[in-house]
This record gives sequence, structure tokens and C-alpha cells, in this order.
Amino acid sequence: MIAVTFALPAESSEFLRRLGNKFCTDRNGTRIIRGTVDDREIEVLHTGVGEKVCRQQVEKFLKDQQFEFLISAGFAGALNDQLHSGDLLLARNFSTLDLTERQSFPSLPIHQADLLTLPALIDSSEERNEIAHSTDAAAVDMETEFIARACAEHGIPLLSLRVITDTPHEPFPAPPKVLFDIERQRTHLVKLARFLLAHPNHIPRLIEFARRIARARKILATALVALINKL
Repeated sequence: MIAVTFALPAESSEFLRRLGNKFCTDRNGTRIIRGTVDDREIEVLHTGVGEKVCRQQVEKFLKDQQFEFLISAGFAGALNDQLHSGDLLLARNFSTLDLTERQSFPSLPIHQADLLTLPALIDSSEERNEIAHSTDAAAVDMETEFIARACAEHGIPLLSLRVITDTPHEPFPAPPKVLFDIERQRTHLVKLARFLLAHPNHIPRLIEFARRIARARKILATALVALINKL
């Protein structure tokens, strides 16, 4: 059995579409999607965004379970201009799965660099540059560190794979607090609508961002299927 985690359904929908024999179940009060990629059995968990909900969900998910390995998948934001939207990033500082013992790595254009887990979304180019200069990270997310800790506690090999959705030159189309409410674990649509009414010039940026997200989902799903078939 292989485990795959995403923060939100917005990240996983294309991968879930490619699962065979798919069905939902509950375990320890947590909703899990089960299915197959070819003949490999897969369990998918949505961890939620941020430390609190992620740690709770992952602990319940891994309790009394044995997985061959876990893939922490989803979106990430680039800290420098060497990564572009749609690029795949293998987080070398979090990944513990020994790929050398599992034949060759799939022939995918995957960058290998460090990933940093932060407690909040970042937006400005200045903030990204400051974090890039003060750390060795190339990109940021909000969950992988906590997934890595849980995997280490349970002795489960981890592979962290992210797709870039925003960069210093391709930022969010609205302030992070407008785009996503961490407490509610969703976008506050009324707040977003008010922002767009006050800043109509951001509407084309939002449309373009939605296109980037859709493309990123497909790229990530294709990479995950290829990895699972190869590993």
C-alpha cells in the first residue's frame, strides 16, 4: 500500500481522476480515498493547510497502518527565479526514500532542492528574496515538515514532490489572507469578491492564476502516476 497526501482537493482532483477502483472510506474519523494505479494500491489523505490540522490528520491516518512509502504531494511557491510555475520539485531535505535501490528515477524534468515549511502564505517578492537568502530553500509550503516528522516517528519512507504554482514574478492575484482563510480551511468567497470589486485590475490575474493551477494539477498528477509505476 502506498500513501499519498495533499493539503486540499484543489491539489488532488486530477490525480484522483486517474485512480482506478476508487472509493471513499473513514478511518479513525478521517476521510480517506482508496484506489489503484495499475496494480498498486493507493490511499489518499487530504491533510488540510497548516500545522495544526495537518498534524492531527496525518497522525490519525498513519495510526496502526503500514505503508511501503508515503508521497507528500501538492503545490509550492518558489523563492527564486530559477523555478517557474509548472516546475516539479523533489524536496531533498525531506525525502528519505532511497531511490537508488529502486531502479532509475523516472525520466521527468524534476528539480531537486530544499523545501521550507512556513506557518503562512507569502506573497511579496521582497519577502521571498529575504527567505531565499537566509535559508537554503528554493520553495515553500505549509505542511511537509509535519508530514516528515510523522513519517519518521512511524518509520515510513517519505518522498516529497511539489509543483510550483507561484513565483516572485508570478505572484498570487490577491493578498494571501484574501485568497485563503486558514481558520476556515477554504477561500472566503465574499471577501474575495469584495477585493475584486475594489481592485478590478486583479481579475485578469485571478483568471491567469486559475489557469496555472489547472495546469499544475495535471503536471503533478502525471508525475505521480509515473513515479508510482516506476518505484
